[in-house]
Amino acid sequence: MKKVSWGVLSTAKIGREKVIPALQKSQFCSVNAIASRSLEQAQSTATQLGIAKAYGSYDALLEDPSIEAIYNPLPNDLHVPMTLAAARAGKHVLCEKPIALNANEAAALREVAGQVHIMEAFMVRFHPQWIKARELVRSGSLGELRTVQAFFSYFNTQQDNIRNRLDAGGGALYDIGCYPIVAGRFMFEAEPVRVIALMDRDPNFKTDRTASALLDFGEGRRLEFTVSTQSTPYQRVHLVGTLQRLEIEVPFNAPTNGITRLFTDDGGLPAGGHAVEHILPTCDQYSLQADAFSQAIRGEIPLPYGVEDAIQNMHIIDALFRSERSGQWEMPSQA
Repeated sequence: MKKVSWGVLSTAKIGREKVIPALQKSQFCSVNAIASRSLEQAQSTATQLGIAKAYGSYDALLEDPSIEAIYNPLPNDLHVPMTLAAARAGKHVLCEKPIALNANEAAALREVAGQVHIMEAFMVRFHPQWIKARELVRSGSLGELRTVQAFFSYFNTQQDNIRNRLDAGGGALYDIGCYPIVAGRFMFEAEPVRVIALMDRDPNFKTDRTASALLDFGEGRRLEFTVSTQSTPYQRVHLVGTLQRLEIEVPFNAPTNGITRLFTDDGGLPAGGHAVEHILPTCDQYSLQADAFSQAIRGEIPLPYGVEDAIQNMHIIDALFRSERSGQWEMPSQA
């Protein structure tokens, strides 16, 4: 398959440190251009990462006819505007999560969804550990999956950090709460019928620094999670069924230079004495995601996740913010 020619909007840290290197070592991607509002910054990053072209504006990159796909890691409030601009320029777009600030904003992407491929960048859905975990759920080895529990946190109180800017879509739910939501949808292969949330907001930033939620998937199934931008760094996902539990050791920031592990346990002995280790090979989930998107562009496979999936994610996030205000259960709209 001919490699897809990629351009990157902005010199954001996640792009520089994780996604661009992953694209460069992937099978079906070629990173040929990068843009920044500062030409000097774009040129510096291009030199550092070995990218051929550097542009001093996003529009200049979108006008480059040699670029087929765009990676958009801009701040959350620019995800939809720049994804629309790229799509209208005929570029396919892999957009960082969350795809929008609300479902209504995300719905604007329906205008271009039939013309190009647009996918929200949840790289975790392409990692073998998530795929293996879902295979174990589907096999029935856990019995009936009843509960998905997740915790994800880091500590960041930097005044100028984009994650602490309310106007740009900062806060725990937007930044990392979307991952447990995707975990619940991925493992249950269903949508929540109602949700309830409890949030604690930073007195200065006004962003939600800790968000906890309960999502009811019906038939006794629930997702429970807490995420925080001001807690000691930690992450874990537990899937608890009627026969066994499954633990994903590093569910979200899986290492690219070592193995990943799952554990299953029937609870027959205290402290996990019956736990069975499942070892997954070393891989880069960002490379796997980019290759899948590139294959979809070439028509080799269907687009794994499209605009409707992203809109539904935002419906759930919207409902959780409504629940914060109402203190009650709220029902997400269905995409």
